[in-house]
Order: sequence, then structure tokens, then C-alpha cells
Amino acid sequence: MSLKLRLLLIALVLPLLLMVSVALITLPLHRGQHEARFEAELARAVGLIEPGLTAALQDNDTQALEAGAGRLLDLREVRAVAVVDAGGTPRVEIGRLETGVTLDDAPGWQRHGDGHWRLSTPLDGSGERLVMDIDASGLLLEHYRQLAGAGLLLLLGAGVLGLATSVSYRRLQRPLEEIDATLERLTRGKPVRPLPPSPTELPPLGSRINTLATRLEEAREEMQRQIAQATAELEESMETVEVQNMQLDLAHRRAVEANRVKSEFLANMSHEIRTPLNGIVGFCRLLGRSPLDARQQEWLEHVNRACGNLLLLVNDVLDYSRLEAGRLELERLPVEMVELVDEVLALQAPTAQQKGLELVGMVYDDVPTILHGDPMRIRQLLTNLVNNAVKFTERGEVLVRVMVEETEPGRVTLRVSVSDTGIGLSAEHCRGLFDAFQQAAPSHSREFGGSGLGLSICRQLVEQMGGEIGVESEPGHGSTFTFTLPLAGETGTERPAELHLAGASILLEEPHPATRRALQYLLRRWGARALDAKASASSSASLLVASLGAPPYSSEQLRHWRERLAELPCPALLLCTASPLDFPDLALPHGGEILAKPVTRHTLADAIERLLPRKQDASGSGDASSGPDTRLHLLAVDDNDANRRLMSELLAGPGMEVTLASSGEQAVALGRRQQFDLVLMDIRMPGMDGIEASHALRHLGEAWSRTPIVAVTAHALQDERRRLLASGLDDVLVKPLDAEELATLLTRHLGRAPEHLTAPLTSRTAPPDQPPGSELRAVDLSLGTDLAGGRESLARQLLDQLIDSLDEGEATIRRAHAEQDDEALLDAIHALNGACRYCGAPRLGLLAETMETRLRTRGREAVTPLLEDLFSAMGELRRWRSEHPLDPHPSSTTKATANSTSSDSDR
Repeated sequence: MSLKLRLLLIALVLPLLLMVSVALITLPLHRGQHEARFEAELARAVGLIEPGLTAALQDNDTQALEAGAGRLLDLREVRAVAVVDAGGTPRVEIGRLETGVTLDDAPGWQRHGDGHWRLSTPLDGSGERLVMDIDASGLLLEHYRQLAGAGLLLLLGAGVLGLATSVSYRRLQRPLEEIDATLERLTRGKPVRPLPPSPTELPPLGSRINTLATRLEEAREEMQRQIAQATAELEESMETVEVQNMQLDLAHRRAVEANRVKSEFLANMSHEIRTPLNGIVGFCRLLGRSPLDARQQEWLEHVNRACGNLLLLVNDVLDYSRLEAGRLELERLPVEMVELVDEVLALQAPTAQQKGLELVGMVYDDVPTILHGDPMRIRQLLTNLVNNAVKFTERGEVLVRVMVEETEPGRVTLRVSVSDTGIGLSAEHCRGLFDAFQQAAPSHSREFGGSGLGLSICRQLVEQMGGEIGVESEPGHGSTFTFTLPLAGETGTERPAELHLAGASILLEEPHPATRRALQYLLRRWGARALDAKASASSSASLLVASLGAPPYSSEQLRHWRERLAELPCPALLLCTASPLDFPDLALPHGGEILAKPVTRHTLADAIERLLPRKQDASGSGDASSGPDTRLHLLAVDDNDANRRLMSELLAGPGMEVTLASSGEQAVALGRRQQFDLVLMDIRMPGMDGIEASHALRHLGEAWSRTPIVAVTAHALQDERRRLLASGLDDVLVKPLDAEELATLLTRHLGRAPEHLTAPLTSRTAPPDQPPGSELRAVDLSLGTDLAGGRESLARQLLDQLIDSLDEGEATIRRAHAEQDDEALLDAIHALNGACRYCGAPRLGLLAETMETRLRTRGREAVTPLLEDLFSAMGELRRWRSEHPLDPHPSSTTKATANSTSSDSDR
């Protein structure tokens, strides 16, 4: 509220309200007094003439009555007078009464709103009354005059008060405005002049404001001095900071460039290191098949183990570098947790079997069959954790559990735990366990191996996937690593059962509690009755599933099992915590199989399905050979005739039916006529390449959408491998095909592999004319024979086919390089690399492998220096054939199978 408004309220409004209140109180009082005085005067006049009127009435003297009443008309306010009898009839009426007189009229004063009064007074006891009409308008006019006077007085008072208020406000307004302006300038930091002398009411305020202005001016000047000093110091500091920023920027650029060079160096060196390491591992495998004494075999195992550790270290360093640089990209592909867990446990099985550990994988049935995520990284997580659990556990078990923790629309969060009964960890060791290059104890790196990067990579992978990882452990009581895994997928249906056993009775003997519970659950889920083998009768059982434990097996154990298997009337499925080479020599008189632990769901289901029908066939009249066809039907697709021929020779054997196709179009045509169990698909082919052919096969029907299609390529970098898996292929094989890798792949995707793929090759002695340490030869028939599955004549034929194709390949390479056509150059070198993978031409093969690697990673300029070496190696092969002509009568080679379909016959 402003000062002016306050002055108006105090000096004008409040006095006016007070005066109005006084007027409103006094004016009614004055009016009442005037009316009372008027009534008293009339009553006195009536009282003076009342005796004469009474006497006249008693004498019945009308004239005296009129004379007495007429004296009342002398009063100015009386307009009419009448004397009426008891019935209301006027006896004397002087003037005219405005209204008649009735008996109901009460004596006394009667007031009407128009200023007309009536006074009725009884004269004697006979009932006569004196009635007078009185004009009281004069009283009302007097009241209005008083109101007007009061109003004039109020207006006059308001004017005087307003004038006084205005003068007082004007007297205070100018000093206050000057004070306000001065304060405003002070708030803006501007200089001010001292205030002039103010009215007597404000001198303290003006003087204090002047004092405040003086002190503010002094403070401003002091602040300006300090600001000038601080500015000078800041300018000096800014110059220093600018120099440091320039140095920091230069250092940052150098660090970024160094990081880029480091990442590129790691990527290139990783591949450059892995390429010769893969060659070393391959040659170690070949050397292991040759006759070696015990010491040489031990040395070779050490070399293999060292190469494997070095490969793991290289992969860990590369993954850690990518994670630190934020360049690791996650893929979105179908994920089947049962297959992932089974695959990881199968990879760790040999180490666990050597230690006699029980490996158990339990994927709960509410886990969706198909989820979407990055299967390669999930496999890496599980492999790392399970490998650590097996590494640090000497006895007991390793359990892997996968369960659903949380579901929401379109998203499933899994909880995966890996438990062991190993050495355990203290709380202090657990805190830093997921840091890079950290292990629980310094001696672990020497005792157990490892770089300390595995768990750090696991933590970063889990966090990048949106989950969390932790560990619970106690020294001497094992550890449990747990991580959550958010994946895209829907829930609502349970995993379908792999078997339907319709109430079959199966004896179960498994001493390990966790494995026994898992087997009991699976058998019941498949509809069988799981009976305790020790407590139940075996006469009505359809099958025995028993665990023999880990070797070594004593003679008493073997004799006990031989007697028991002979007594049982049913086939037996025996489970051993050992590799197939260490299986006990036990006869199965009623049929059966021996499987190595850990046993996957599909392997167990297939084994039970194979064994139960055999018992039924043996008891009936049918022939066992009339059962379902258990052969594997494979389709091999490659545009190179030598590659197709060699794949046919490698895969040929009992239980295998191989169909060959020379192009993607032919593979699709064969797929329309026949269903295959697995397809080996070459990628780079003219016309329809391997990826397009795979997509076309997937669209042929529901069965083809589940058929495994494996890419077979001579060169598969990590990025290329991810690209192939993302395009819809199920796995990748690198040429040359290795029998053990092929057996592992068939087991992974089909649940089993033919025995001839895992059987060792015939022992051969190394050629004596290869001195140690010499460089790679142009031709090595011994190596070609090993690559050709031990068939020397086939190796020579494949080598001649390679030499026949060199002229065309060399011309294509020269033309593509001259035209700077990188795609054509890559096709030509890739074809040459693939052809060399199955031939004994190590020097040409190494050059082709190196050139393809450089062309994919560093471009055409990186392969130019190697072209002359490549053409020189081609020339050496041509000269070798001129010196070693082909035998005109080569020995026959083994065909793929009796009923295999060769694509060459269709062309």
C-alpha cells in the first residue's frame, strides 16, 4: 500500500467515516425530540379546551361545542376537528376529516407515512371522542433540512481534510522521491549526489542515506581495486591455463592416436598371431597322429597346451581392448539356452573328466525355447565362468543353473549361476575379483594359469547387456558366480518334451545327488517311471540308466557290473565321467550304450529312444534292421570340384549319406526334392552365393527353418564370422575340414557323430627328406595325404587339379590387380586359398592365406608386395609336376557312400 493511499485513509477517509457515524446517530435523535415536543404541545392545547368541550357535551350545547373545537383550528398543524359519539358519528365536524372514524380506532396518536397524523382523545365517560387530523409534514421538512445541513458540513470537512492531506503529501513527496532515486542509483551501482536538507520529519533518514552512499562508494572503489588486481592475476593464470590446455590437447590427440594405433595393432597382431598359432595347432594335431614315443608325446601335449593358452590370452586381450574402447557391438540373434549350456559343458568336459568332476547343467522348463541376444558373448561368459570353476575345483561338482528371474512384455530376465566345490574365496578377494589383471592370490597365475582378464571381461559384457554379476564364496567351500541376463523374448509356454515314453519303467542308479535329481526330473517329464535301481525289481524295467563314476575302475567294480548287466533283462545306458578312450571294457549282453558325462538333453533323449525300441524288436518277430533310418543325410555345397571331392571322401563312411552340389542354385533344387540333416555351405560362389542359397533353403518349409546350415570358408575373421552368423547360418567351419572339428560340429547340431570321424588315422612315418627348421616346401605330399584323410592317391589328384587351375587363377589375379578391382581380386585369392586348403602345397597355401587376410584388413596395397612371391610359388608347382608326372593308373579312391548323390552326374 502506497504512502499516498495511507495518508488518504488516515487523514480523509477515517474522519469522514467518523462524521457520518455521528450524523447518523444524532439526526434520528433530533427528529424524535421534535416529534415528542410537537405531541406535547398538541396534548397541552387539547387539555386546555377539554373541560369546555366536556361541559358543552353535558349541556348538549352544540354552539359551545363548535366554538370550543374551533379554537383548536387556530393551531397551524391542525387541519380538521370533530367530536364523534360512541357510534362514530360526528356530532360536530369543523373542517373535513381525511378518513372516517370507526369504533376500531384506538385512542391516542395514529401516524401515517405521508405526514398525516390523527389524535383521538375521549371526552367523558359517555364515549364521545375528540378527533383531530394533524399535518406533520413540517416535522419531515425540518428533518430534511437537518440532513442537508449535515451533508454540507461533511462536504466542507472532506474538502478541508483533503486539502490538508494534499499539502502534507506534497511536503513529503519530493524528499521521498529524491530518496527513492538515490536508493535506485545505489542499487545499480551508479554514483550519487548527497541529499539536500529534508523536512523536519526526515532528516535522520537523509543523513543515513548519505552516509550509506559514501560507504558504498568507498566499498566500490575498494572492490574495483581488488577486481583489477584479481583480473591481472587471472590473466596471468589464464595464460598459464591456455598453455596447459594446448599441451593437454596435444597430449589428448597423441593419446587418441596412440589408442587408435594400439587398437589397430592389437587387431592386426591378434590375427597375425592367431594365424600361425592355428597352423601350429593344426600341425601338432597331424604330428600327434604319427608314431611318437612317450617323451615326444608329452612334449607335443605341452606345445598344444601352450598354444591353447596363448590363443585364449590373445582373445582376452583383444576383447578387453574393445570393451575399454567401447567398440564391442552386441548382436541380436536367436539364443537357445539349453544348446548353449550343453555346448559349454561339452567343451569343458575333457578337463572335468580328468579330474573326475561332475558337470551338471540345469535349464529350467520355464526358460523360453528361443530368446534373442548375442549367443557368442553369452557362450563366452559361460565358458569363462565354467572354465574357472573347473580350473579351481579338484573334487566334487560344477553346477550351471538357468532360471527365469523376471518377465515383462517382450523381455525376459534370466538368472544364471555357476557353482563349484573348489577352493573358494575370502570376502577381501571377492571385492577386487572383477578388476582387470586381478586374481584371488598372486600364486594363482603360476599355479592355475590365466591373465586375470576373464572375469573383468565377464563383468563388462554383463553390464553392456544390461545385467549384473556377483559372487558368493567362502574359503574351502566353493564359489557361486551369478549374473542376470536381460533378453528379448516372450514367455507363456513350457519347453516341449524331447521324448514321450508313455509310462516306461526305467531303473536309475546315480550316486551324485544333483545329477540324480536332474535325471529323475527329465525321465518323469518324458513320461517314464524313474525307479531306484537298488530298491526296485528289474524284471519289469525297460531300461537301466546307471553311472559308473570316474576312472580308474577296480577289478571288483568291473566284475560286479559284468555280473549285474548279465542278470538284467533290459538294455543298459551307462554314464562315465571319462573320455571314450577311458571307457571300461564292459559287455552289454542285452544291448545298450556307454556315454561320457556330461550328457546333454538331446544326447540322452536320442540314446533312450534308440535303446527302448531295440528291446521291443528283440522280443517280437520283427527284424531290428527294419527300424527307422538312423543315417545322417548331409548336403555339401562348393563350386570347386576338388573341394567337393575331398569333402565326399572325408565324410564317407557307415551311417553317412553325402549329397554334393556345385552351386547355390543346385543346392536349392536338391532341397526341394529331399530333406537333409545338415548342410555344409561354401560362401563365395558365382551366381547365387552361400548366404543367398541359405535364405532360399530356409523358405522351402518348416523343416528347413530348423535344419542346421554351416558356412565352410577358407578364411573367417571375427567380423566375417559374426556377419555369417547374423545372416542366418548356424555355425562356421574353416577349411581345411578337420575330422575332430567336424565330429564336434555334428554332435553339437545333430546330437551324434559317426564313429569313423573320431577314429584315428593310420599311423604314418614322417618323410625323412624334410630337415628340421627348413622353410615351407612348394609340395608336401605327406601333408596333402593327411589333409585328404590318409588317401595318398586322392591327395595327388587334388594337387594336380590345383596345378591345372593355376594358369586361369594367375591370369584372373593379374587382371583384377591391374584393373584395381578389389572384389574380383578377393574372389580370385579366396578361391585359390580354398583350393590350397586340401592340397599339399604349404608355401602357396600360406601365401594365399596371408594375402587374403591383408586384402580384407588393409586393402589392395598390402598384397602388392606378395604378388611376385605368389606367382613364383605357382611356377614352382608347375615345375614340380613336370618333374613328377601323374601315374596313368592311379589307385581307386573310396566313394562317399553307396547311395550318395554326386552333383557331377547332374551336369
